[in-house]
Amino acid sequence: MRSNIAHYDLIAPNSLDAVLQILADSPDHYTPIAGGTELMVALGAGRLQGKKLISLWNLEELRFIEVTPDAIIIGAGTTFTDIRQHRVIAAEFSILAQAASWTGSIANQNRGTLGGNIVNASPAADSPPALLAYDAELTLISTRGPRTLPYRDFHLAYKETALEPDELLHSITISRNYKGYKTYIRKVGTRNAQAISKVAIAVLARVNKGRIEDIRIGAASVREYPARLTATEKSLTGKTITPESIAAARATILTEVRPIDDIRSTAKYRAAVAANLLEEFLLSLG
Repeated sequence: MRSNIAHYDLIAPNSLDAVLQILADSPDHYTPIAGGTELMVALGAGRLQGKKLISLWNLEELRFIEVTPDAIIIGAGTTFTDIRQHRVIAAEFSILAQAASWTGSIANQNRGTLGGNIVNASPAADSPPALLAYDAELTLISTRGPRTLPYRDFHLAYKETALEPDELLHSITISRNYKGYKTYIRKVGTRNAQAISKVAIAVLARVNKGRIEDIRIGAASVREYPARLTATEKSLTGKTITPESIAAARATILTEVRPIDDIRSTAKYRAAVAANLLEEFLLSLG
C-alpha cells in the first residue's frame, strides 16, 4: 500500500552541526535522508516506518573527496557520479569506481550517496564489496565527537549496524597502499545494468612469485549483510596457485557463505557462483 506523503515531515537544516544537535536532542525521532534513492522507494511502497525525516542533501561538510599522500577520504554525502568521475579513484581504486558505475541508472548515481549505500545496509548493496576489499575505515560523528572503526566491523546483522541513533556516517577512508595488488570485481545479476546483485565479489591480492602474500575478499548477497570472507582469505594466504589450493578455497568459501533463497535466486546458485567467481580470479593469477 502506497504511503500518504501528508503523514511525513521533512526538515532540512543548513549545517551539519544543526543536524547533529537535532539528532542528539531526539535521536529516535528523525531518520536521516541524503539522496533518497532507497528511502523514497520504501516510502512509495508504504514501508518507510520513520515519519520524521532530516535531510543531509547539499551539506558541503559531507560531500567531498580529499586526497592525502597516504589515503583518500570520501565524504558520506559524495555521490556515485562524483566517485565515478574522480581521477585518483579511477587510477588507484578501480574496483570502487566500477562498483559506482553499477549503482542504478545515471539519475540514481547523481543522487545516491556512498554513505547512504553503506548505512542502508542492504546485503546486496553495490559499494560494500569493494570497500571491504580495500579494508576501508569509517568515521562516525555526533555531538559527543567522532569515532572510527573498520568498515568490516560496521555490519552486525541484517539491517543492523554499529551506528548509534544520534550518529551520522561522516566519511570513508581508504589507504593508498595497494600499488601492485591484483584486483577483481564481478557482479552477477539478471541484467548487465540496473539490477540488484544475485552475487557480487571484490578481491585484492598481493602475489609474489606465484604465492599469495595478502588477500582481501568482500562479498554481497551471500550473507545477511555485506561481509569480508576471512576464512577463505586465511585458506589462501601463503599459498601458491595450484589446482589443490583452488579446490581448498572453493570448499572453504562454500562453508563460509550463507546465502538465502529469494525471488532473485536460490541459495544453492549463489553459493556456487561465489565459488566460481573466486576460482575465476585465482586462475587469472597464474
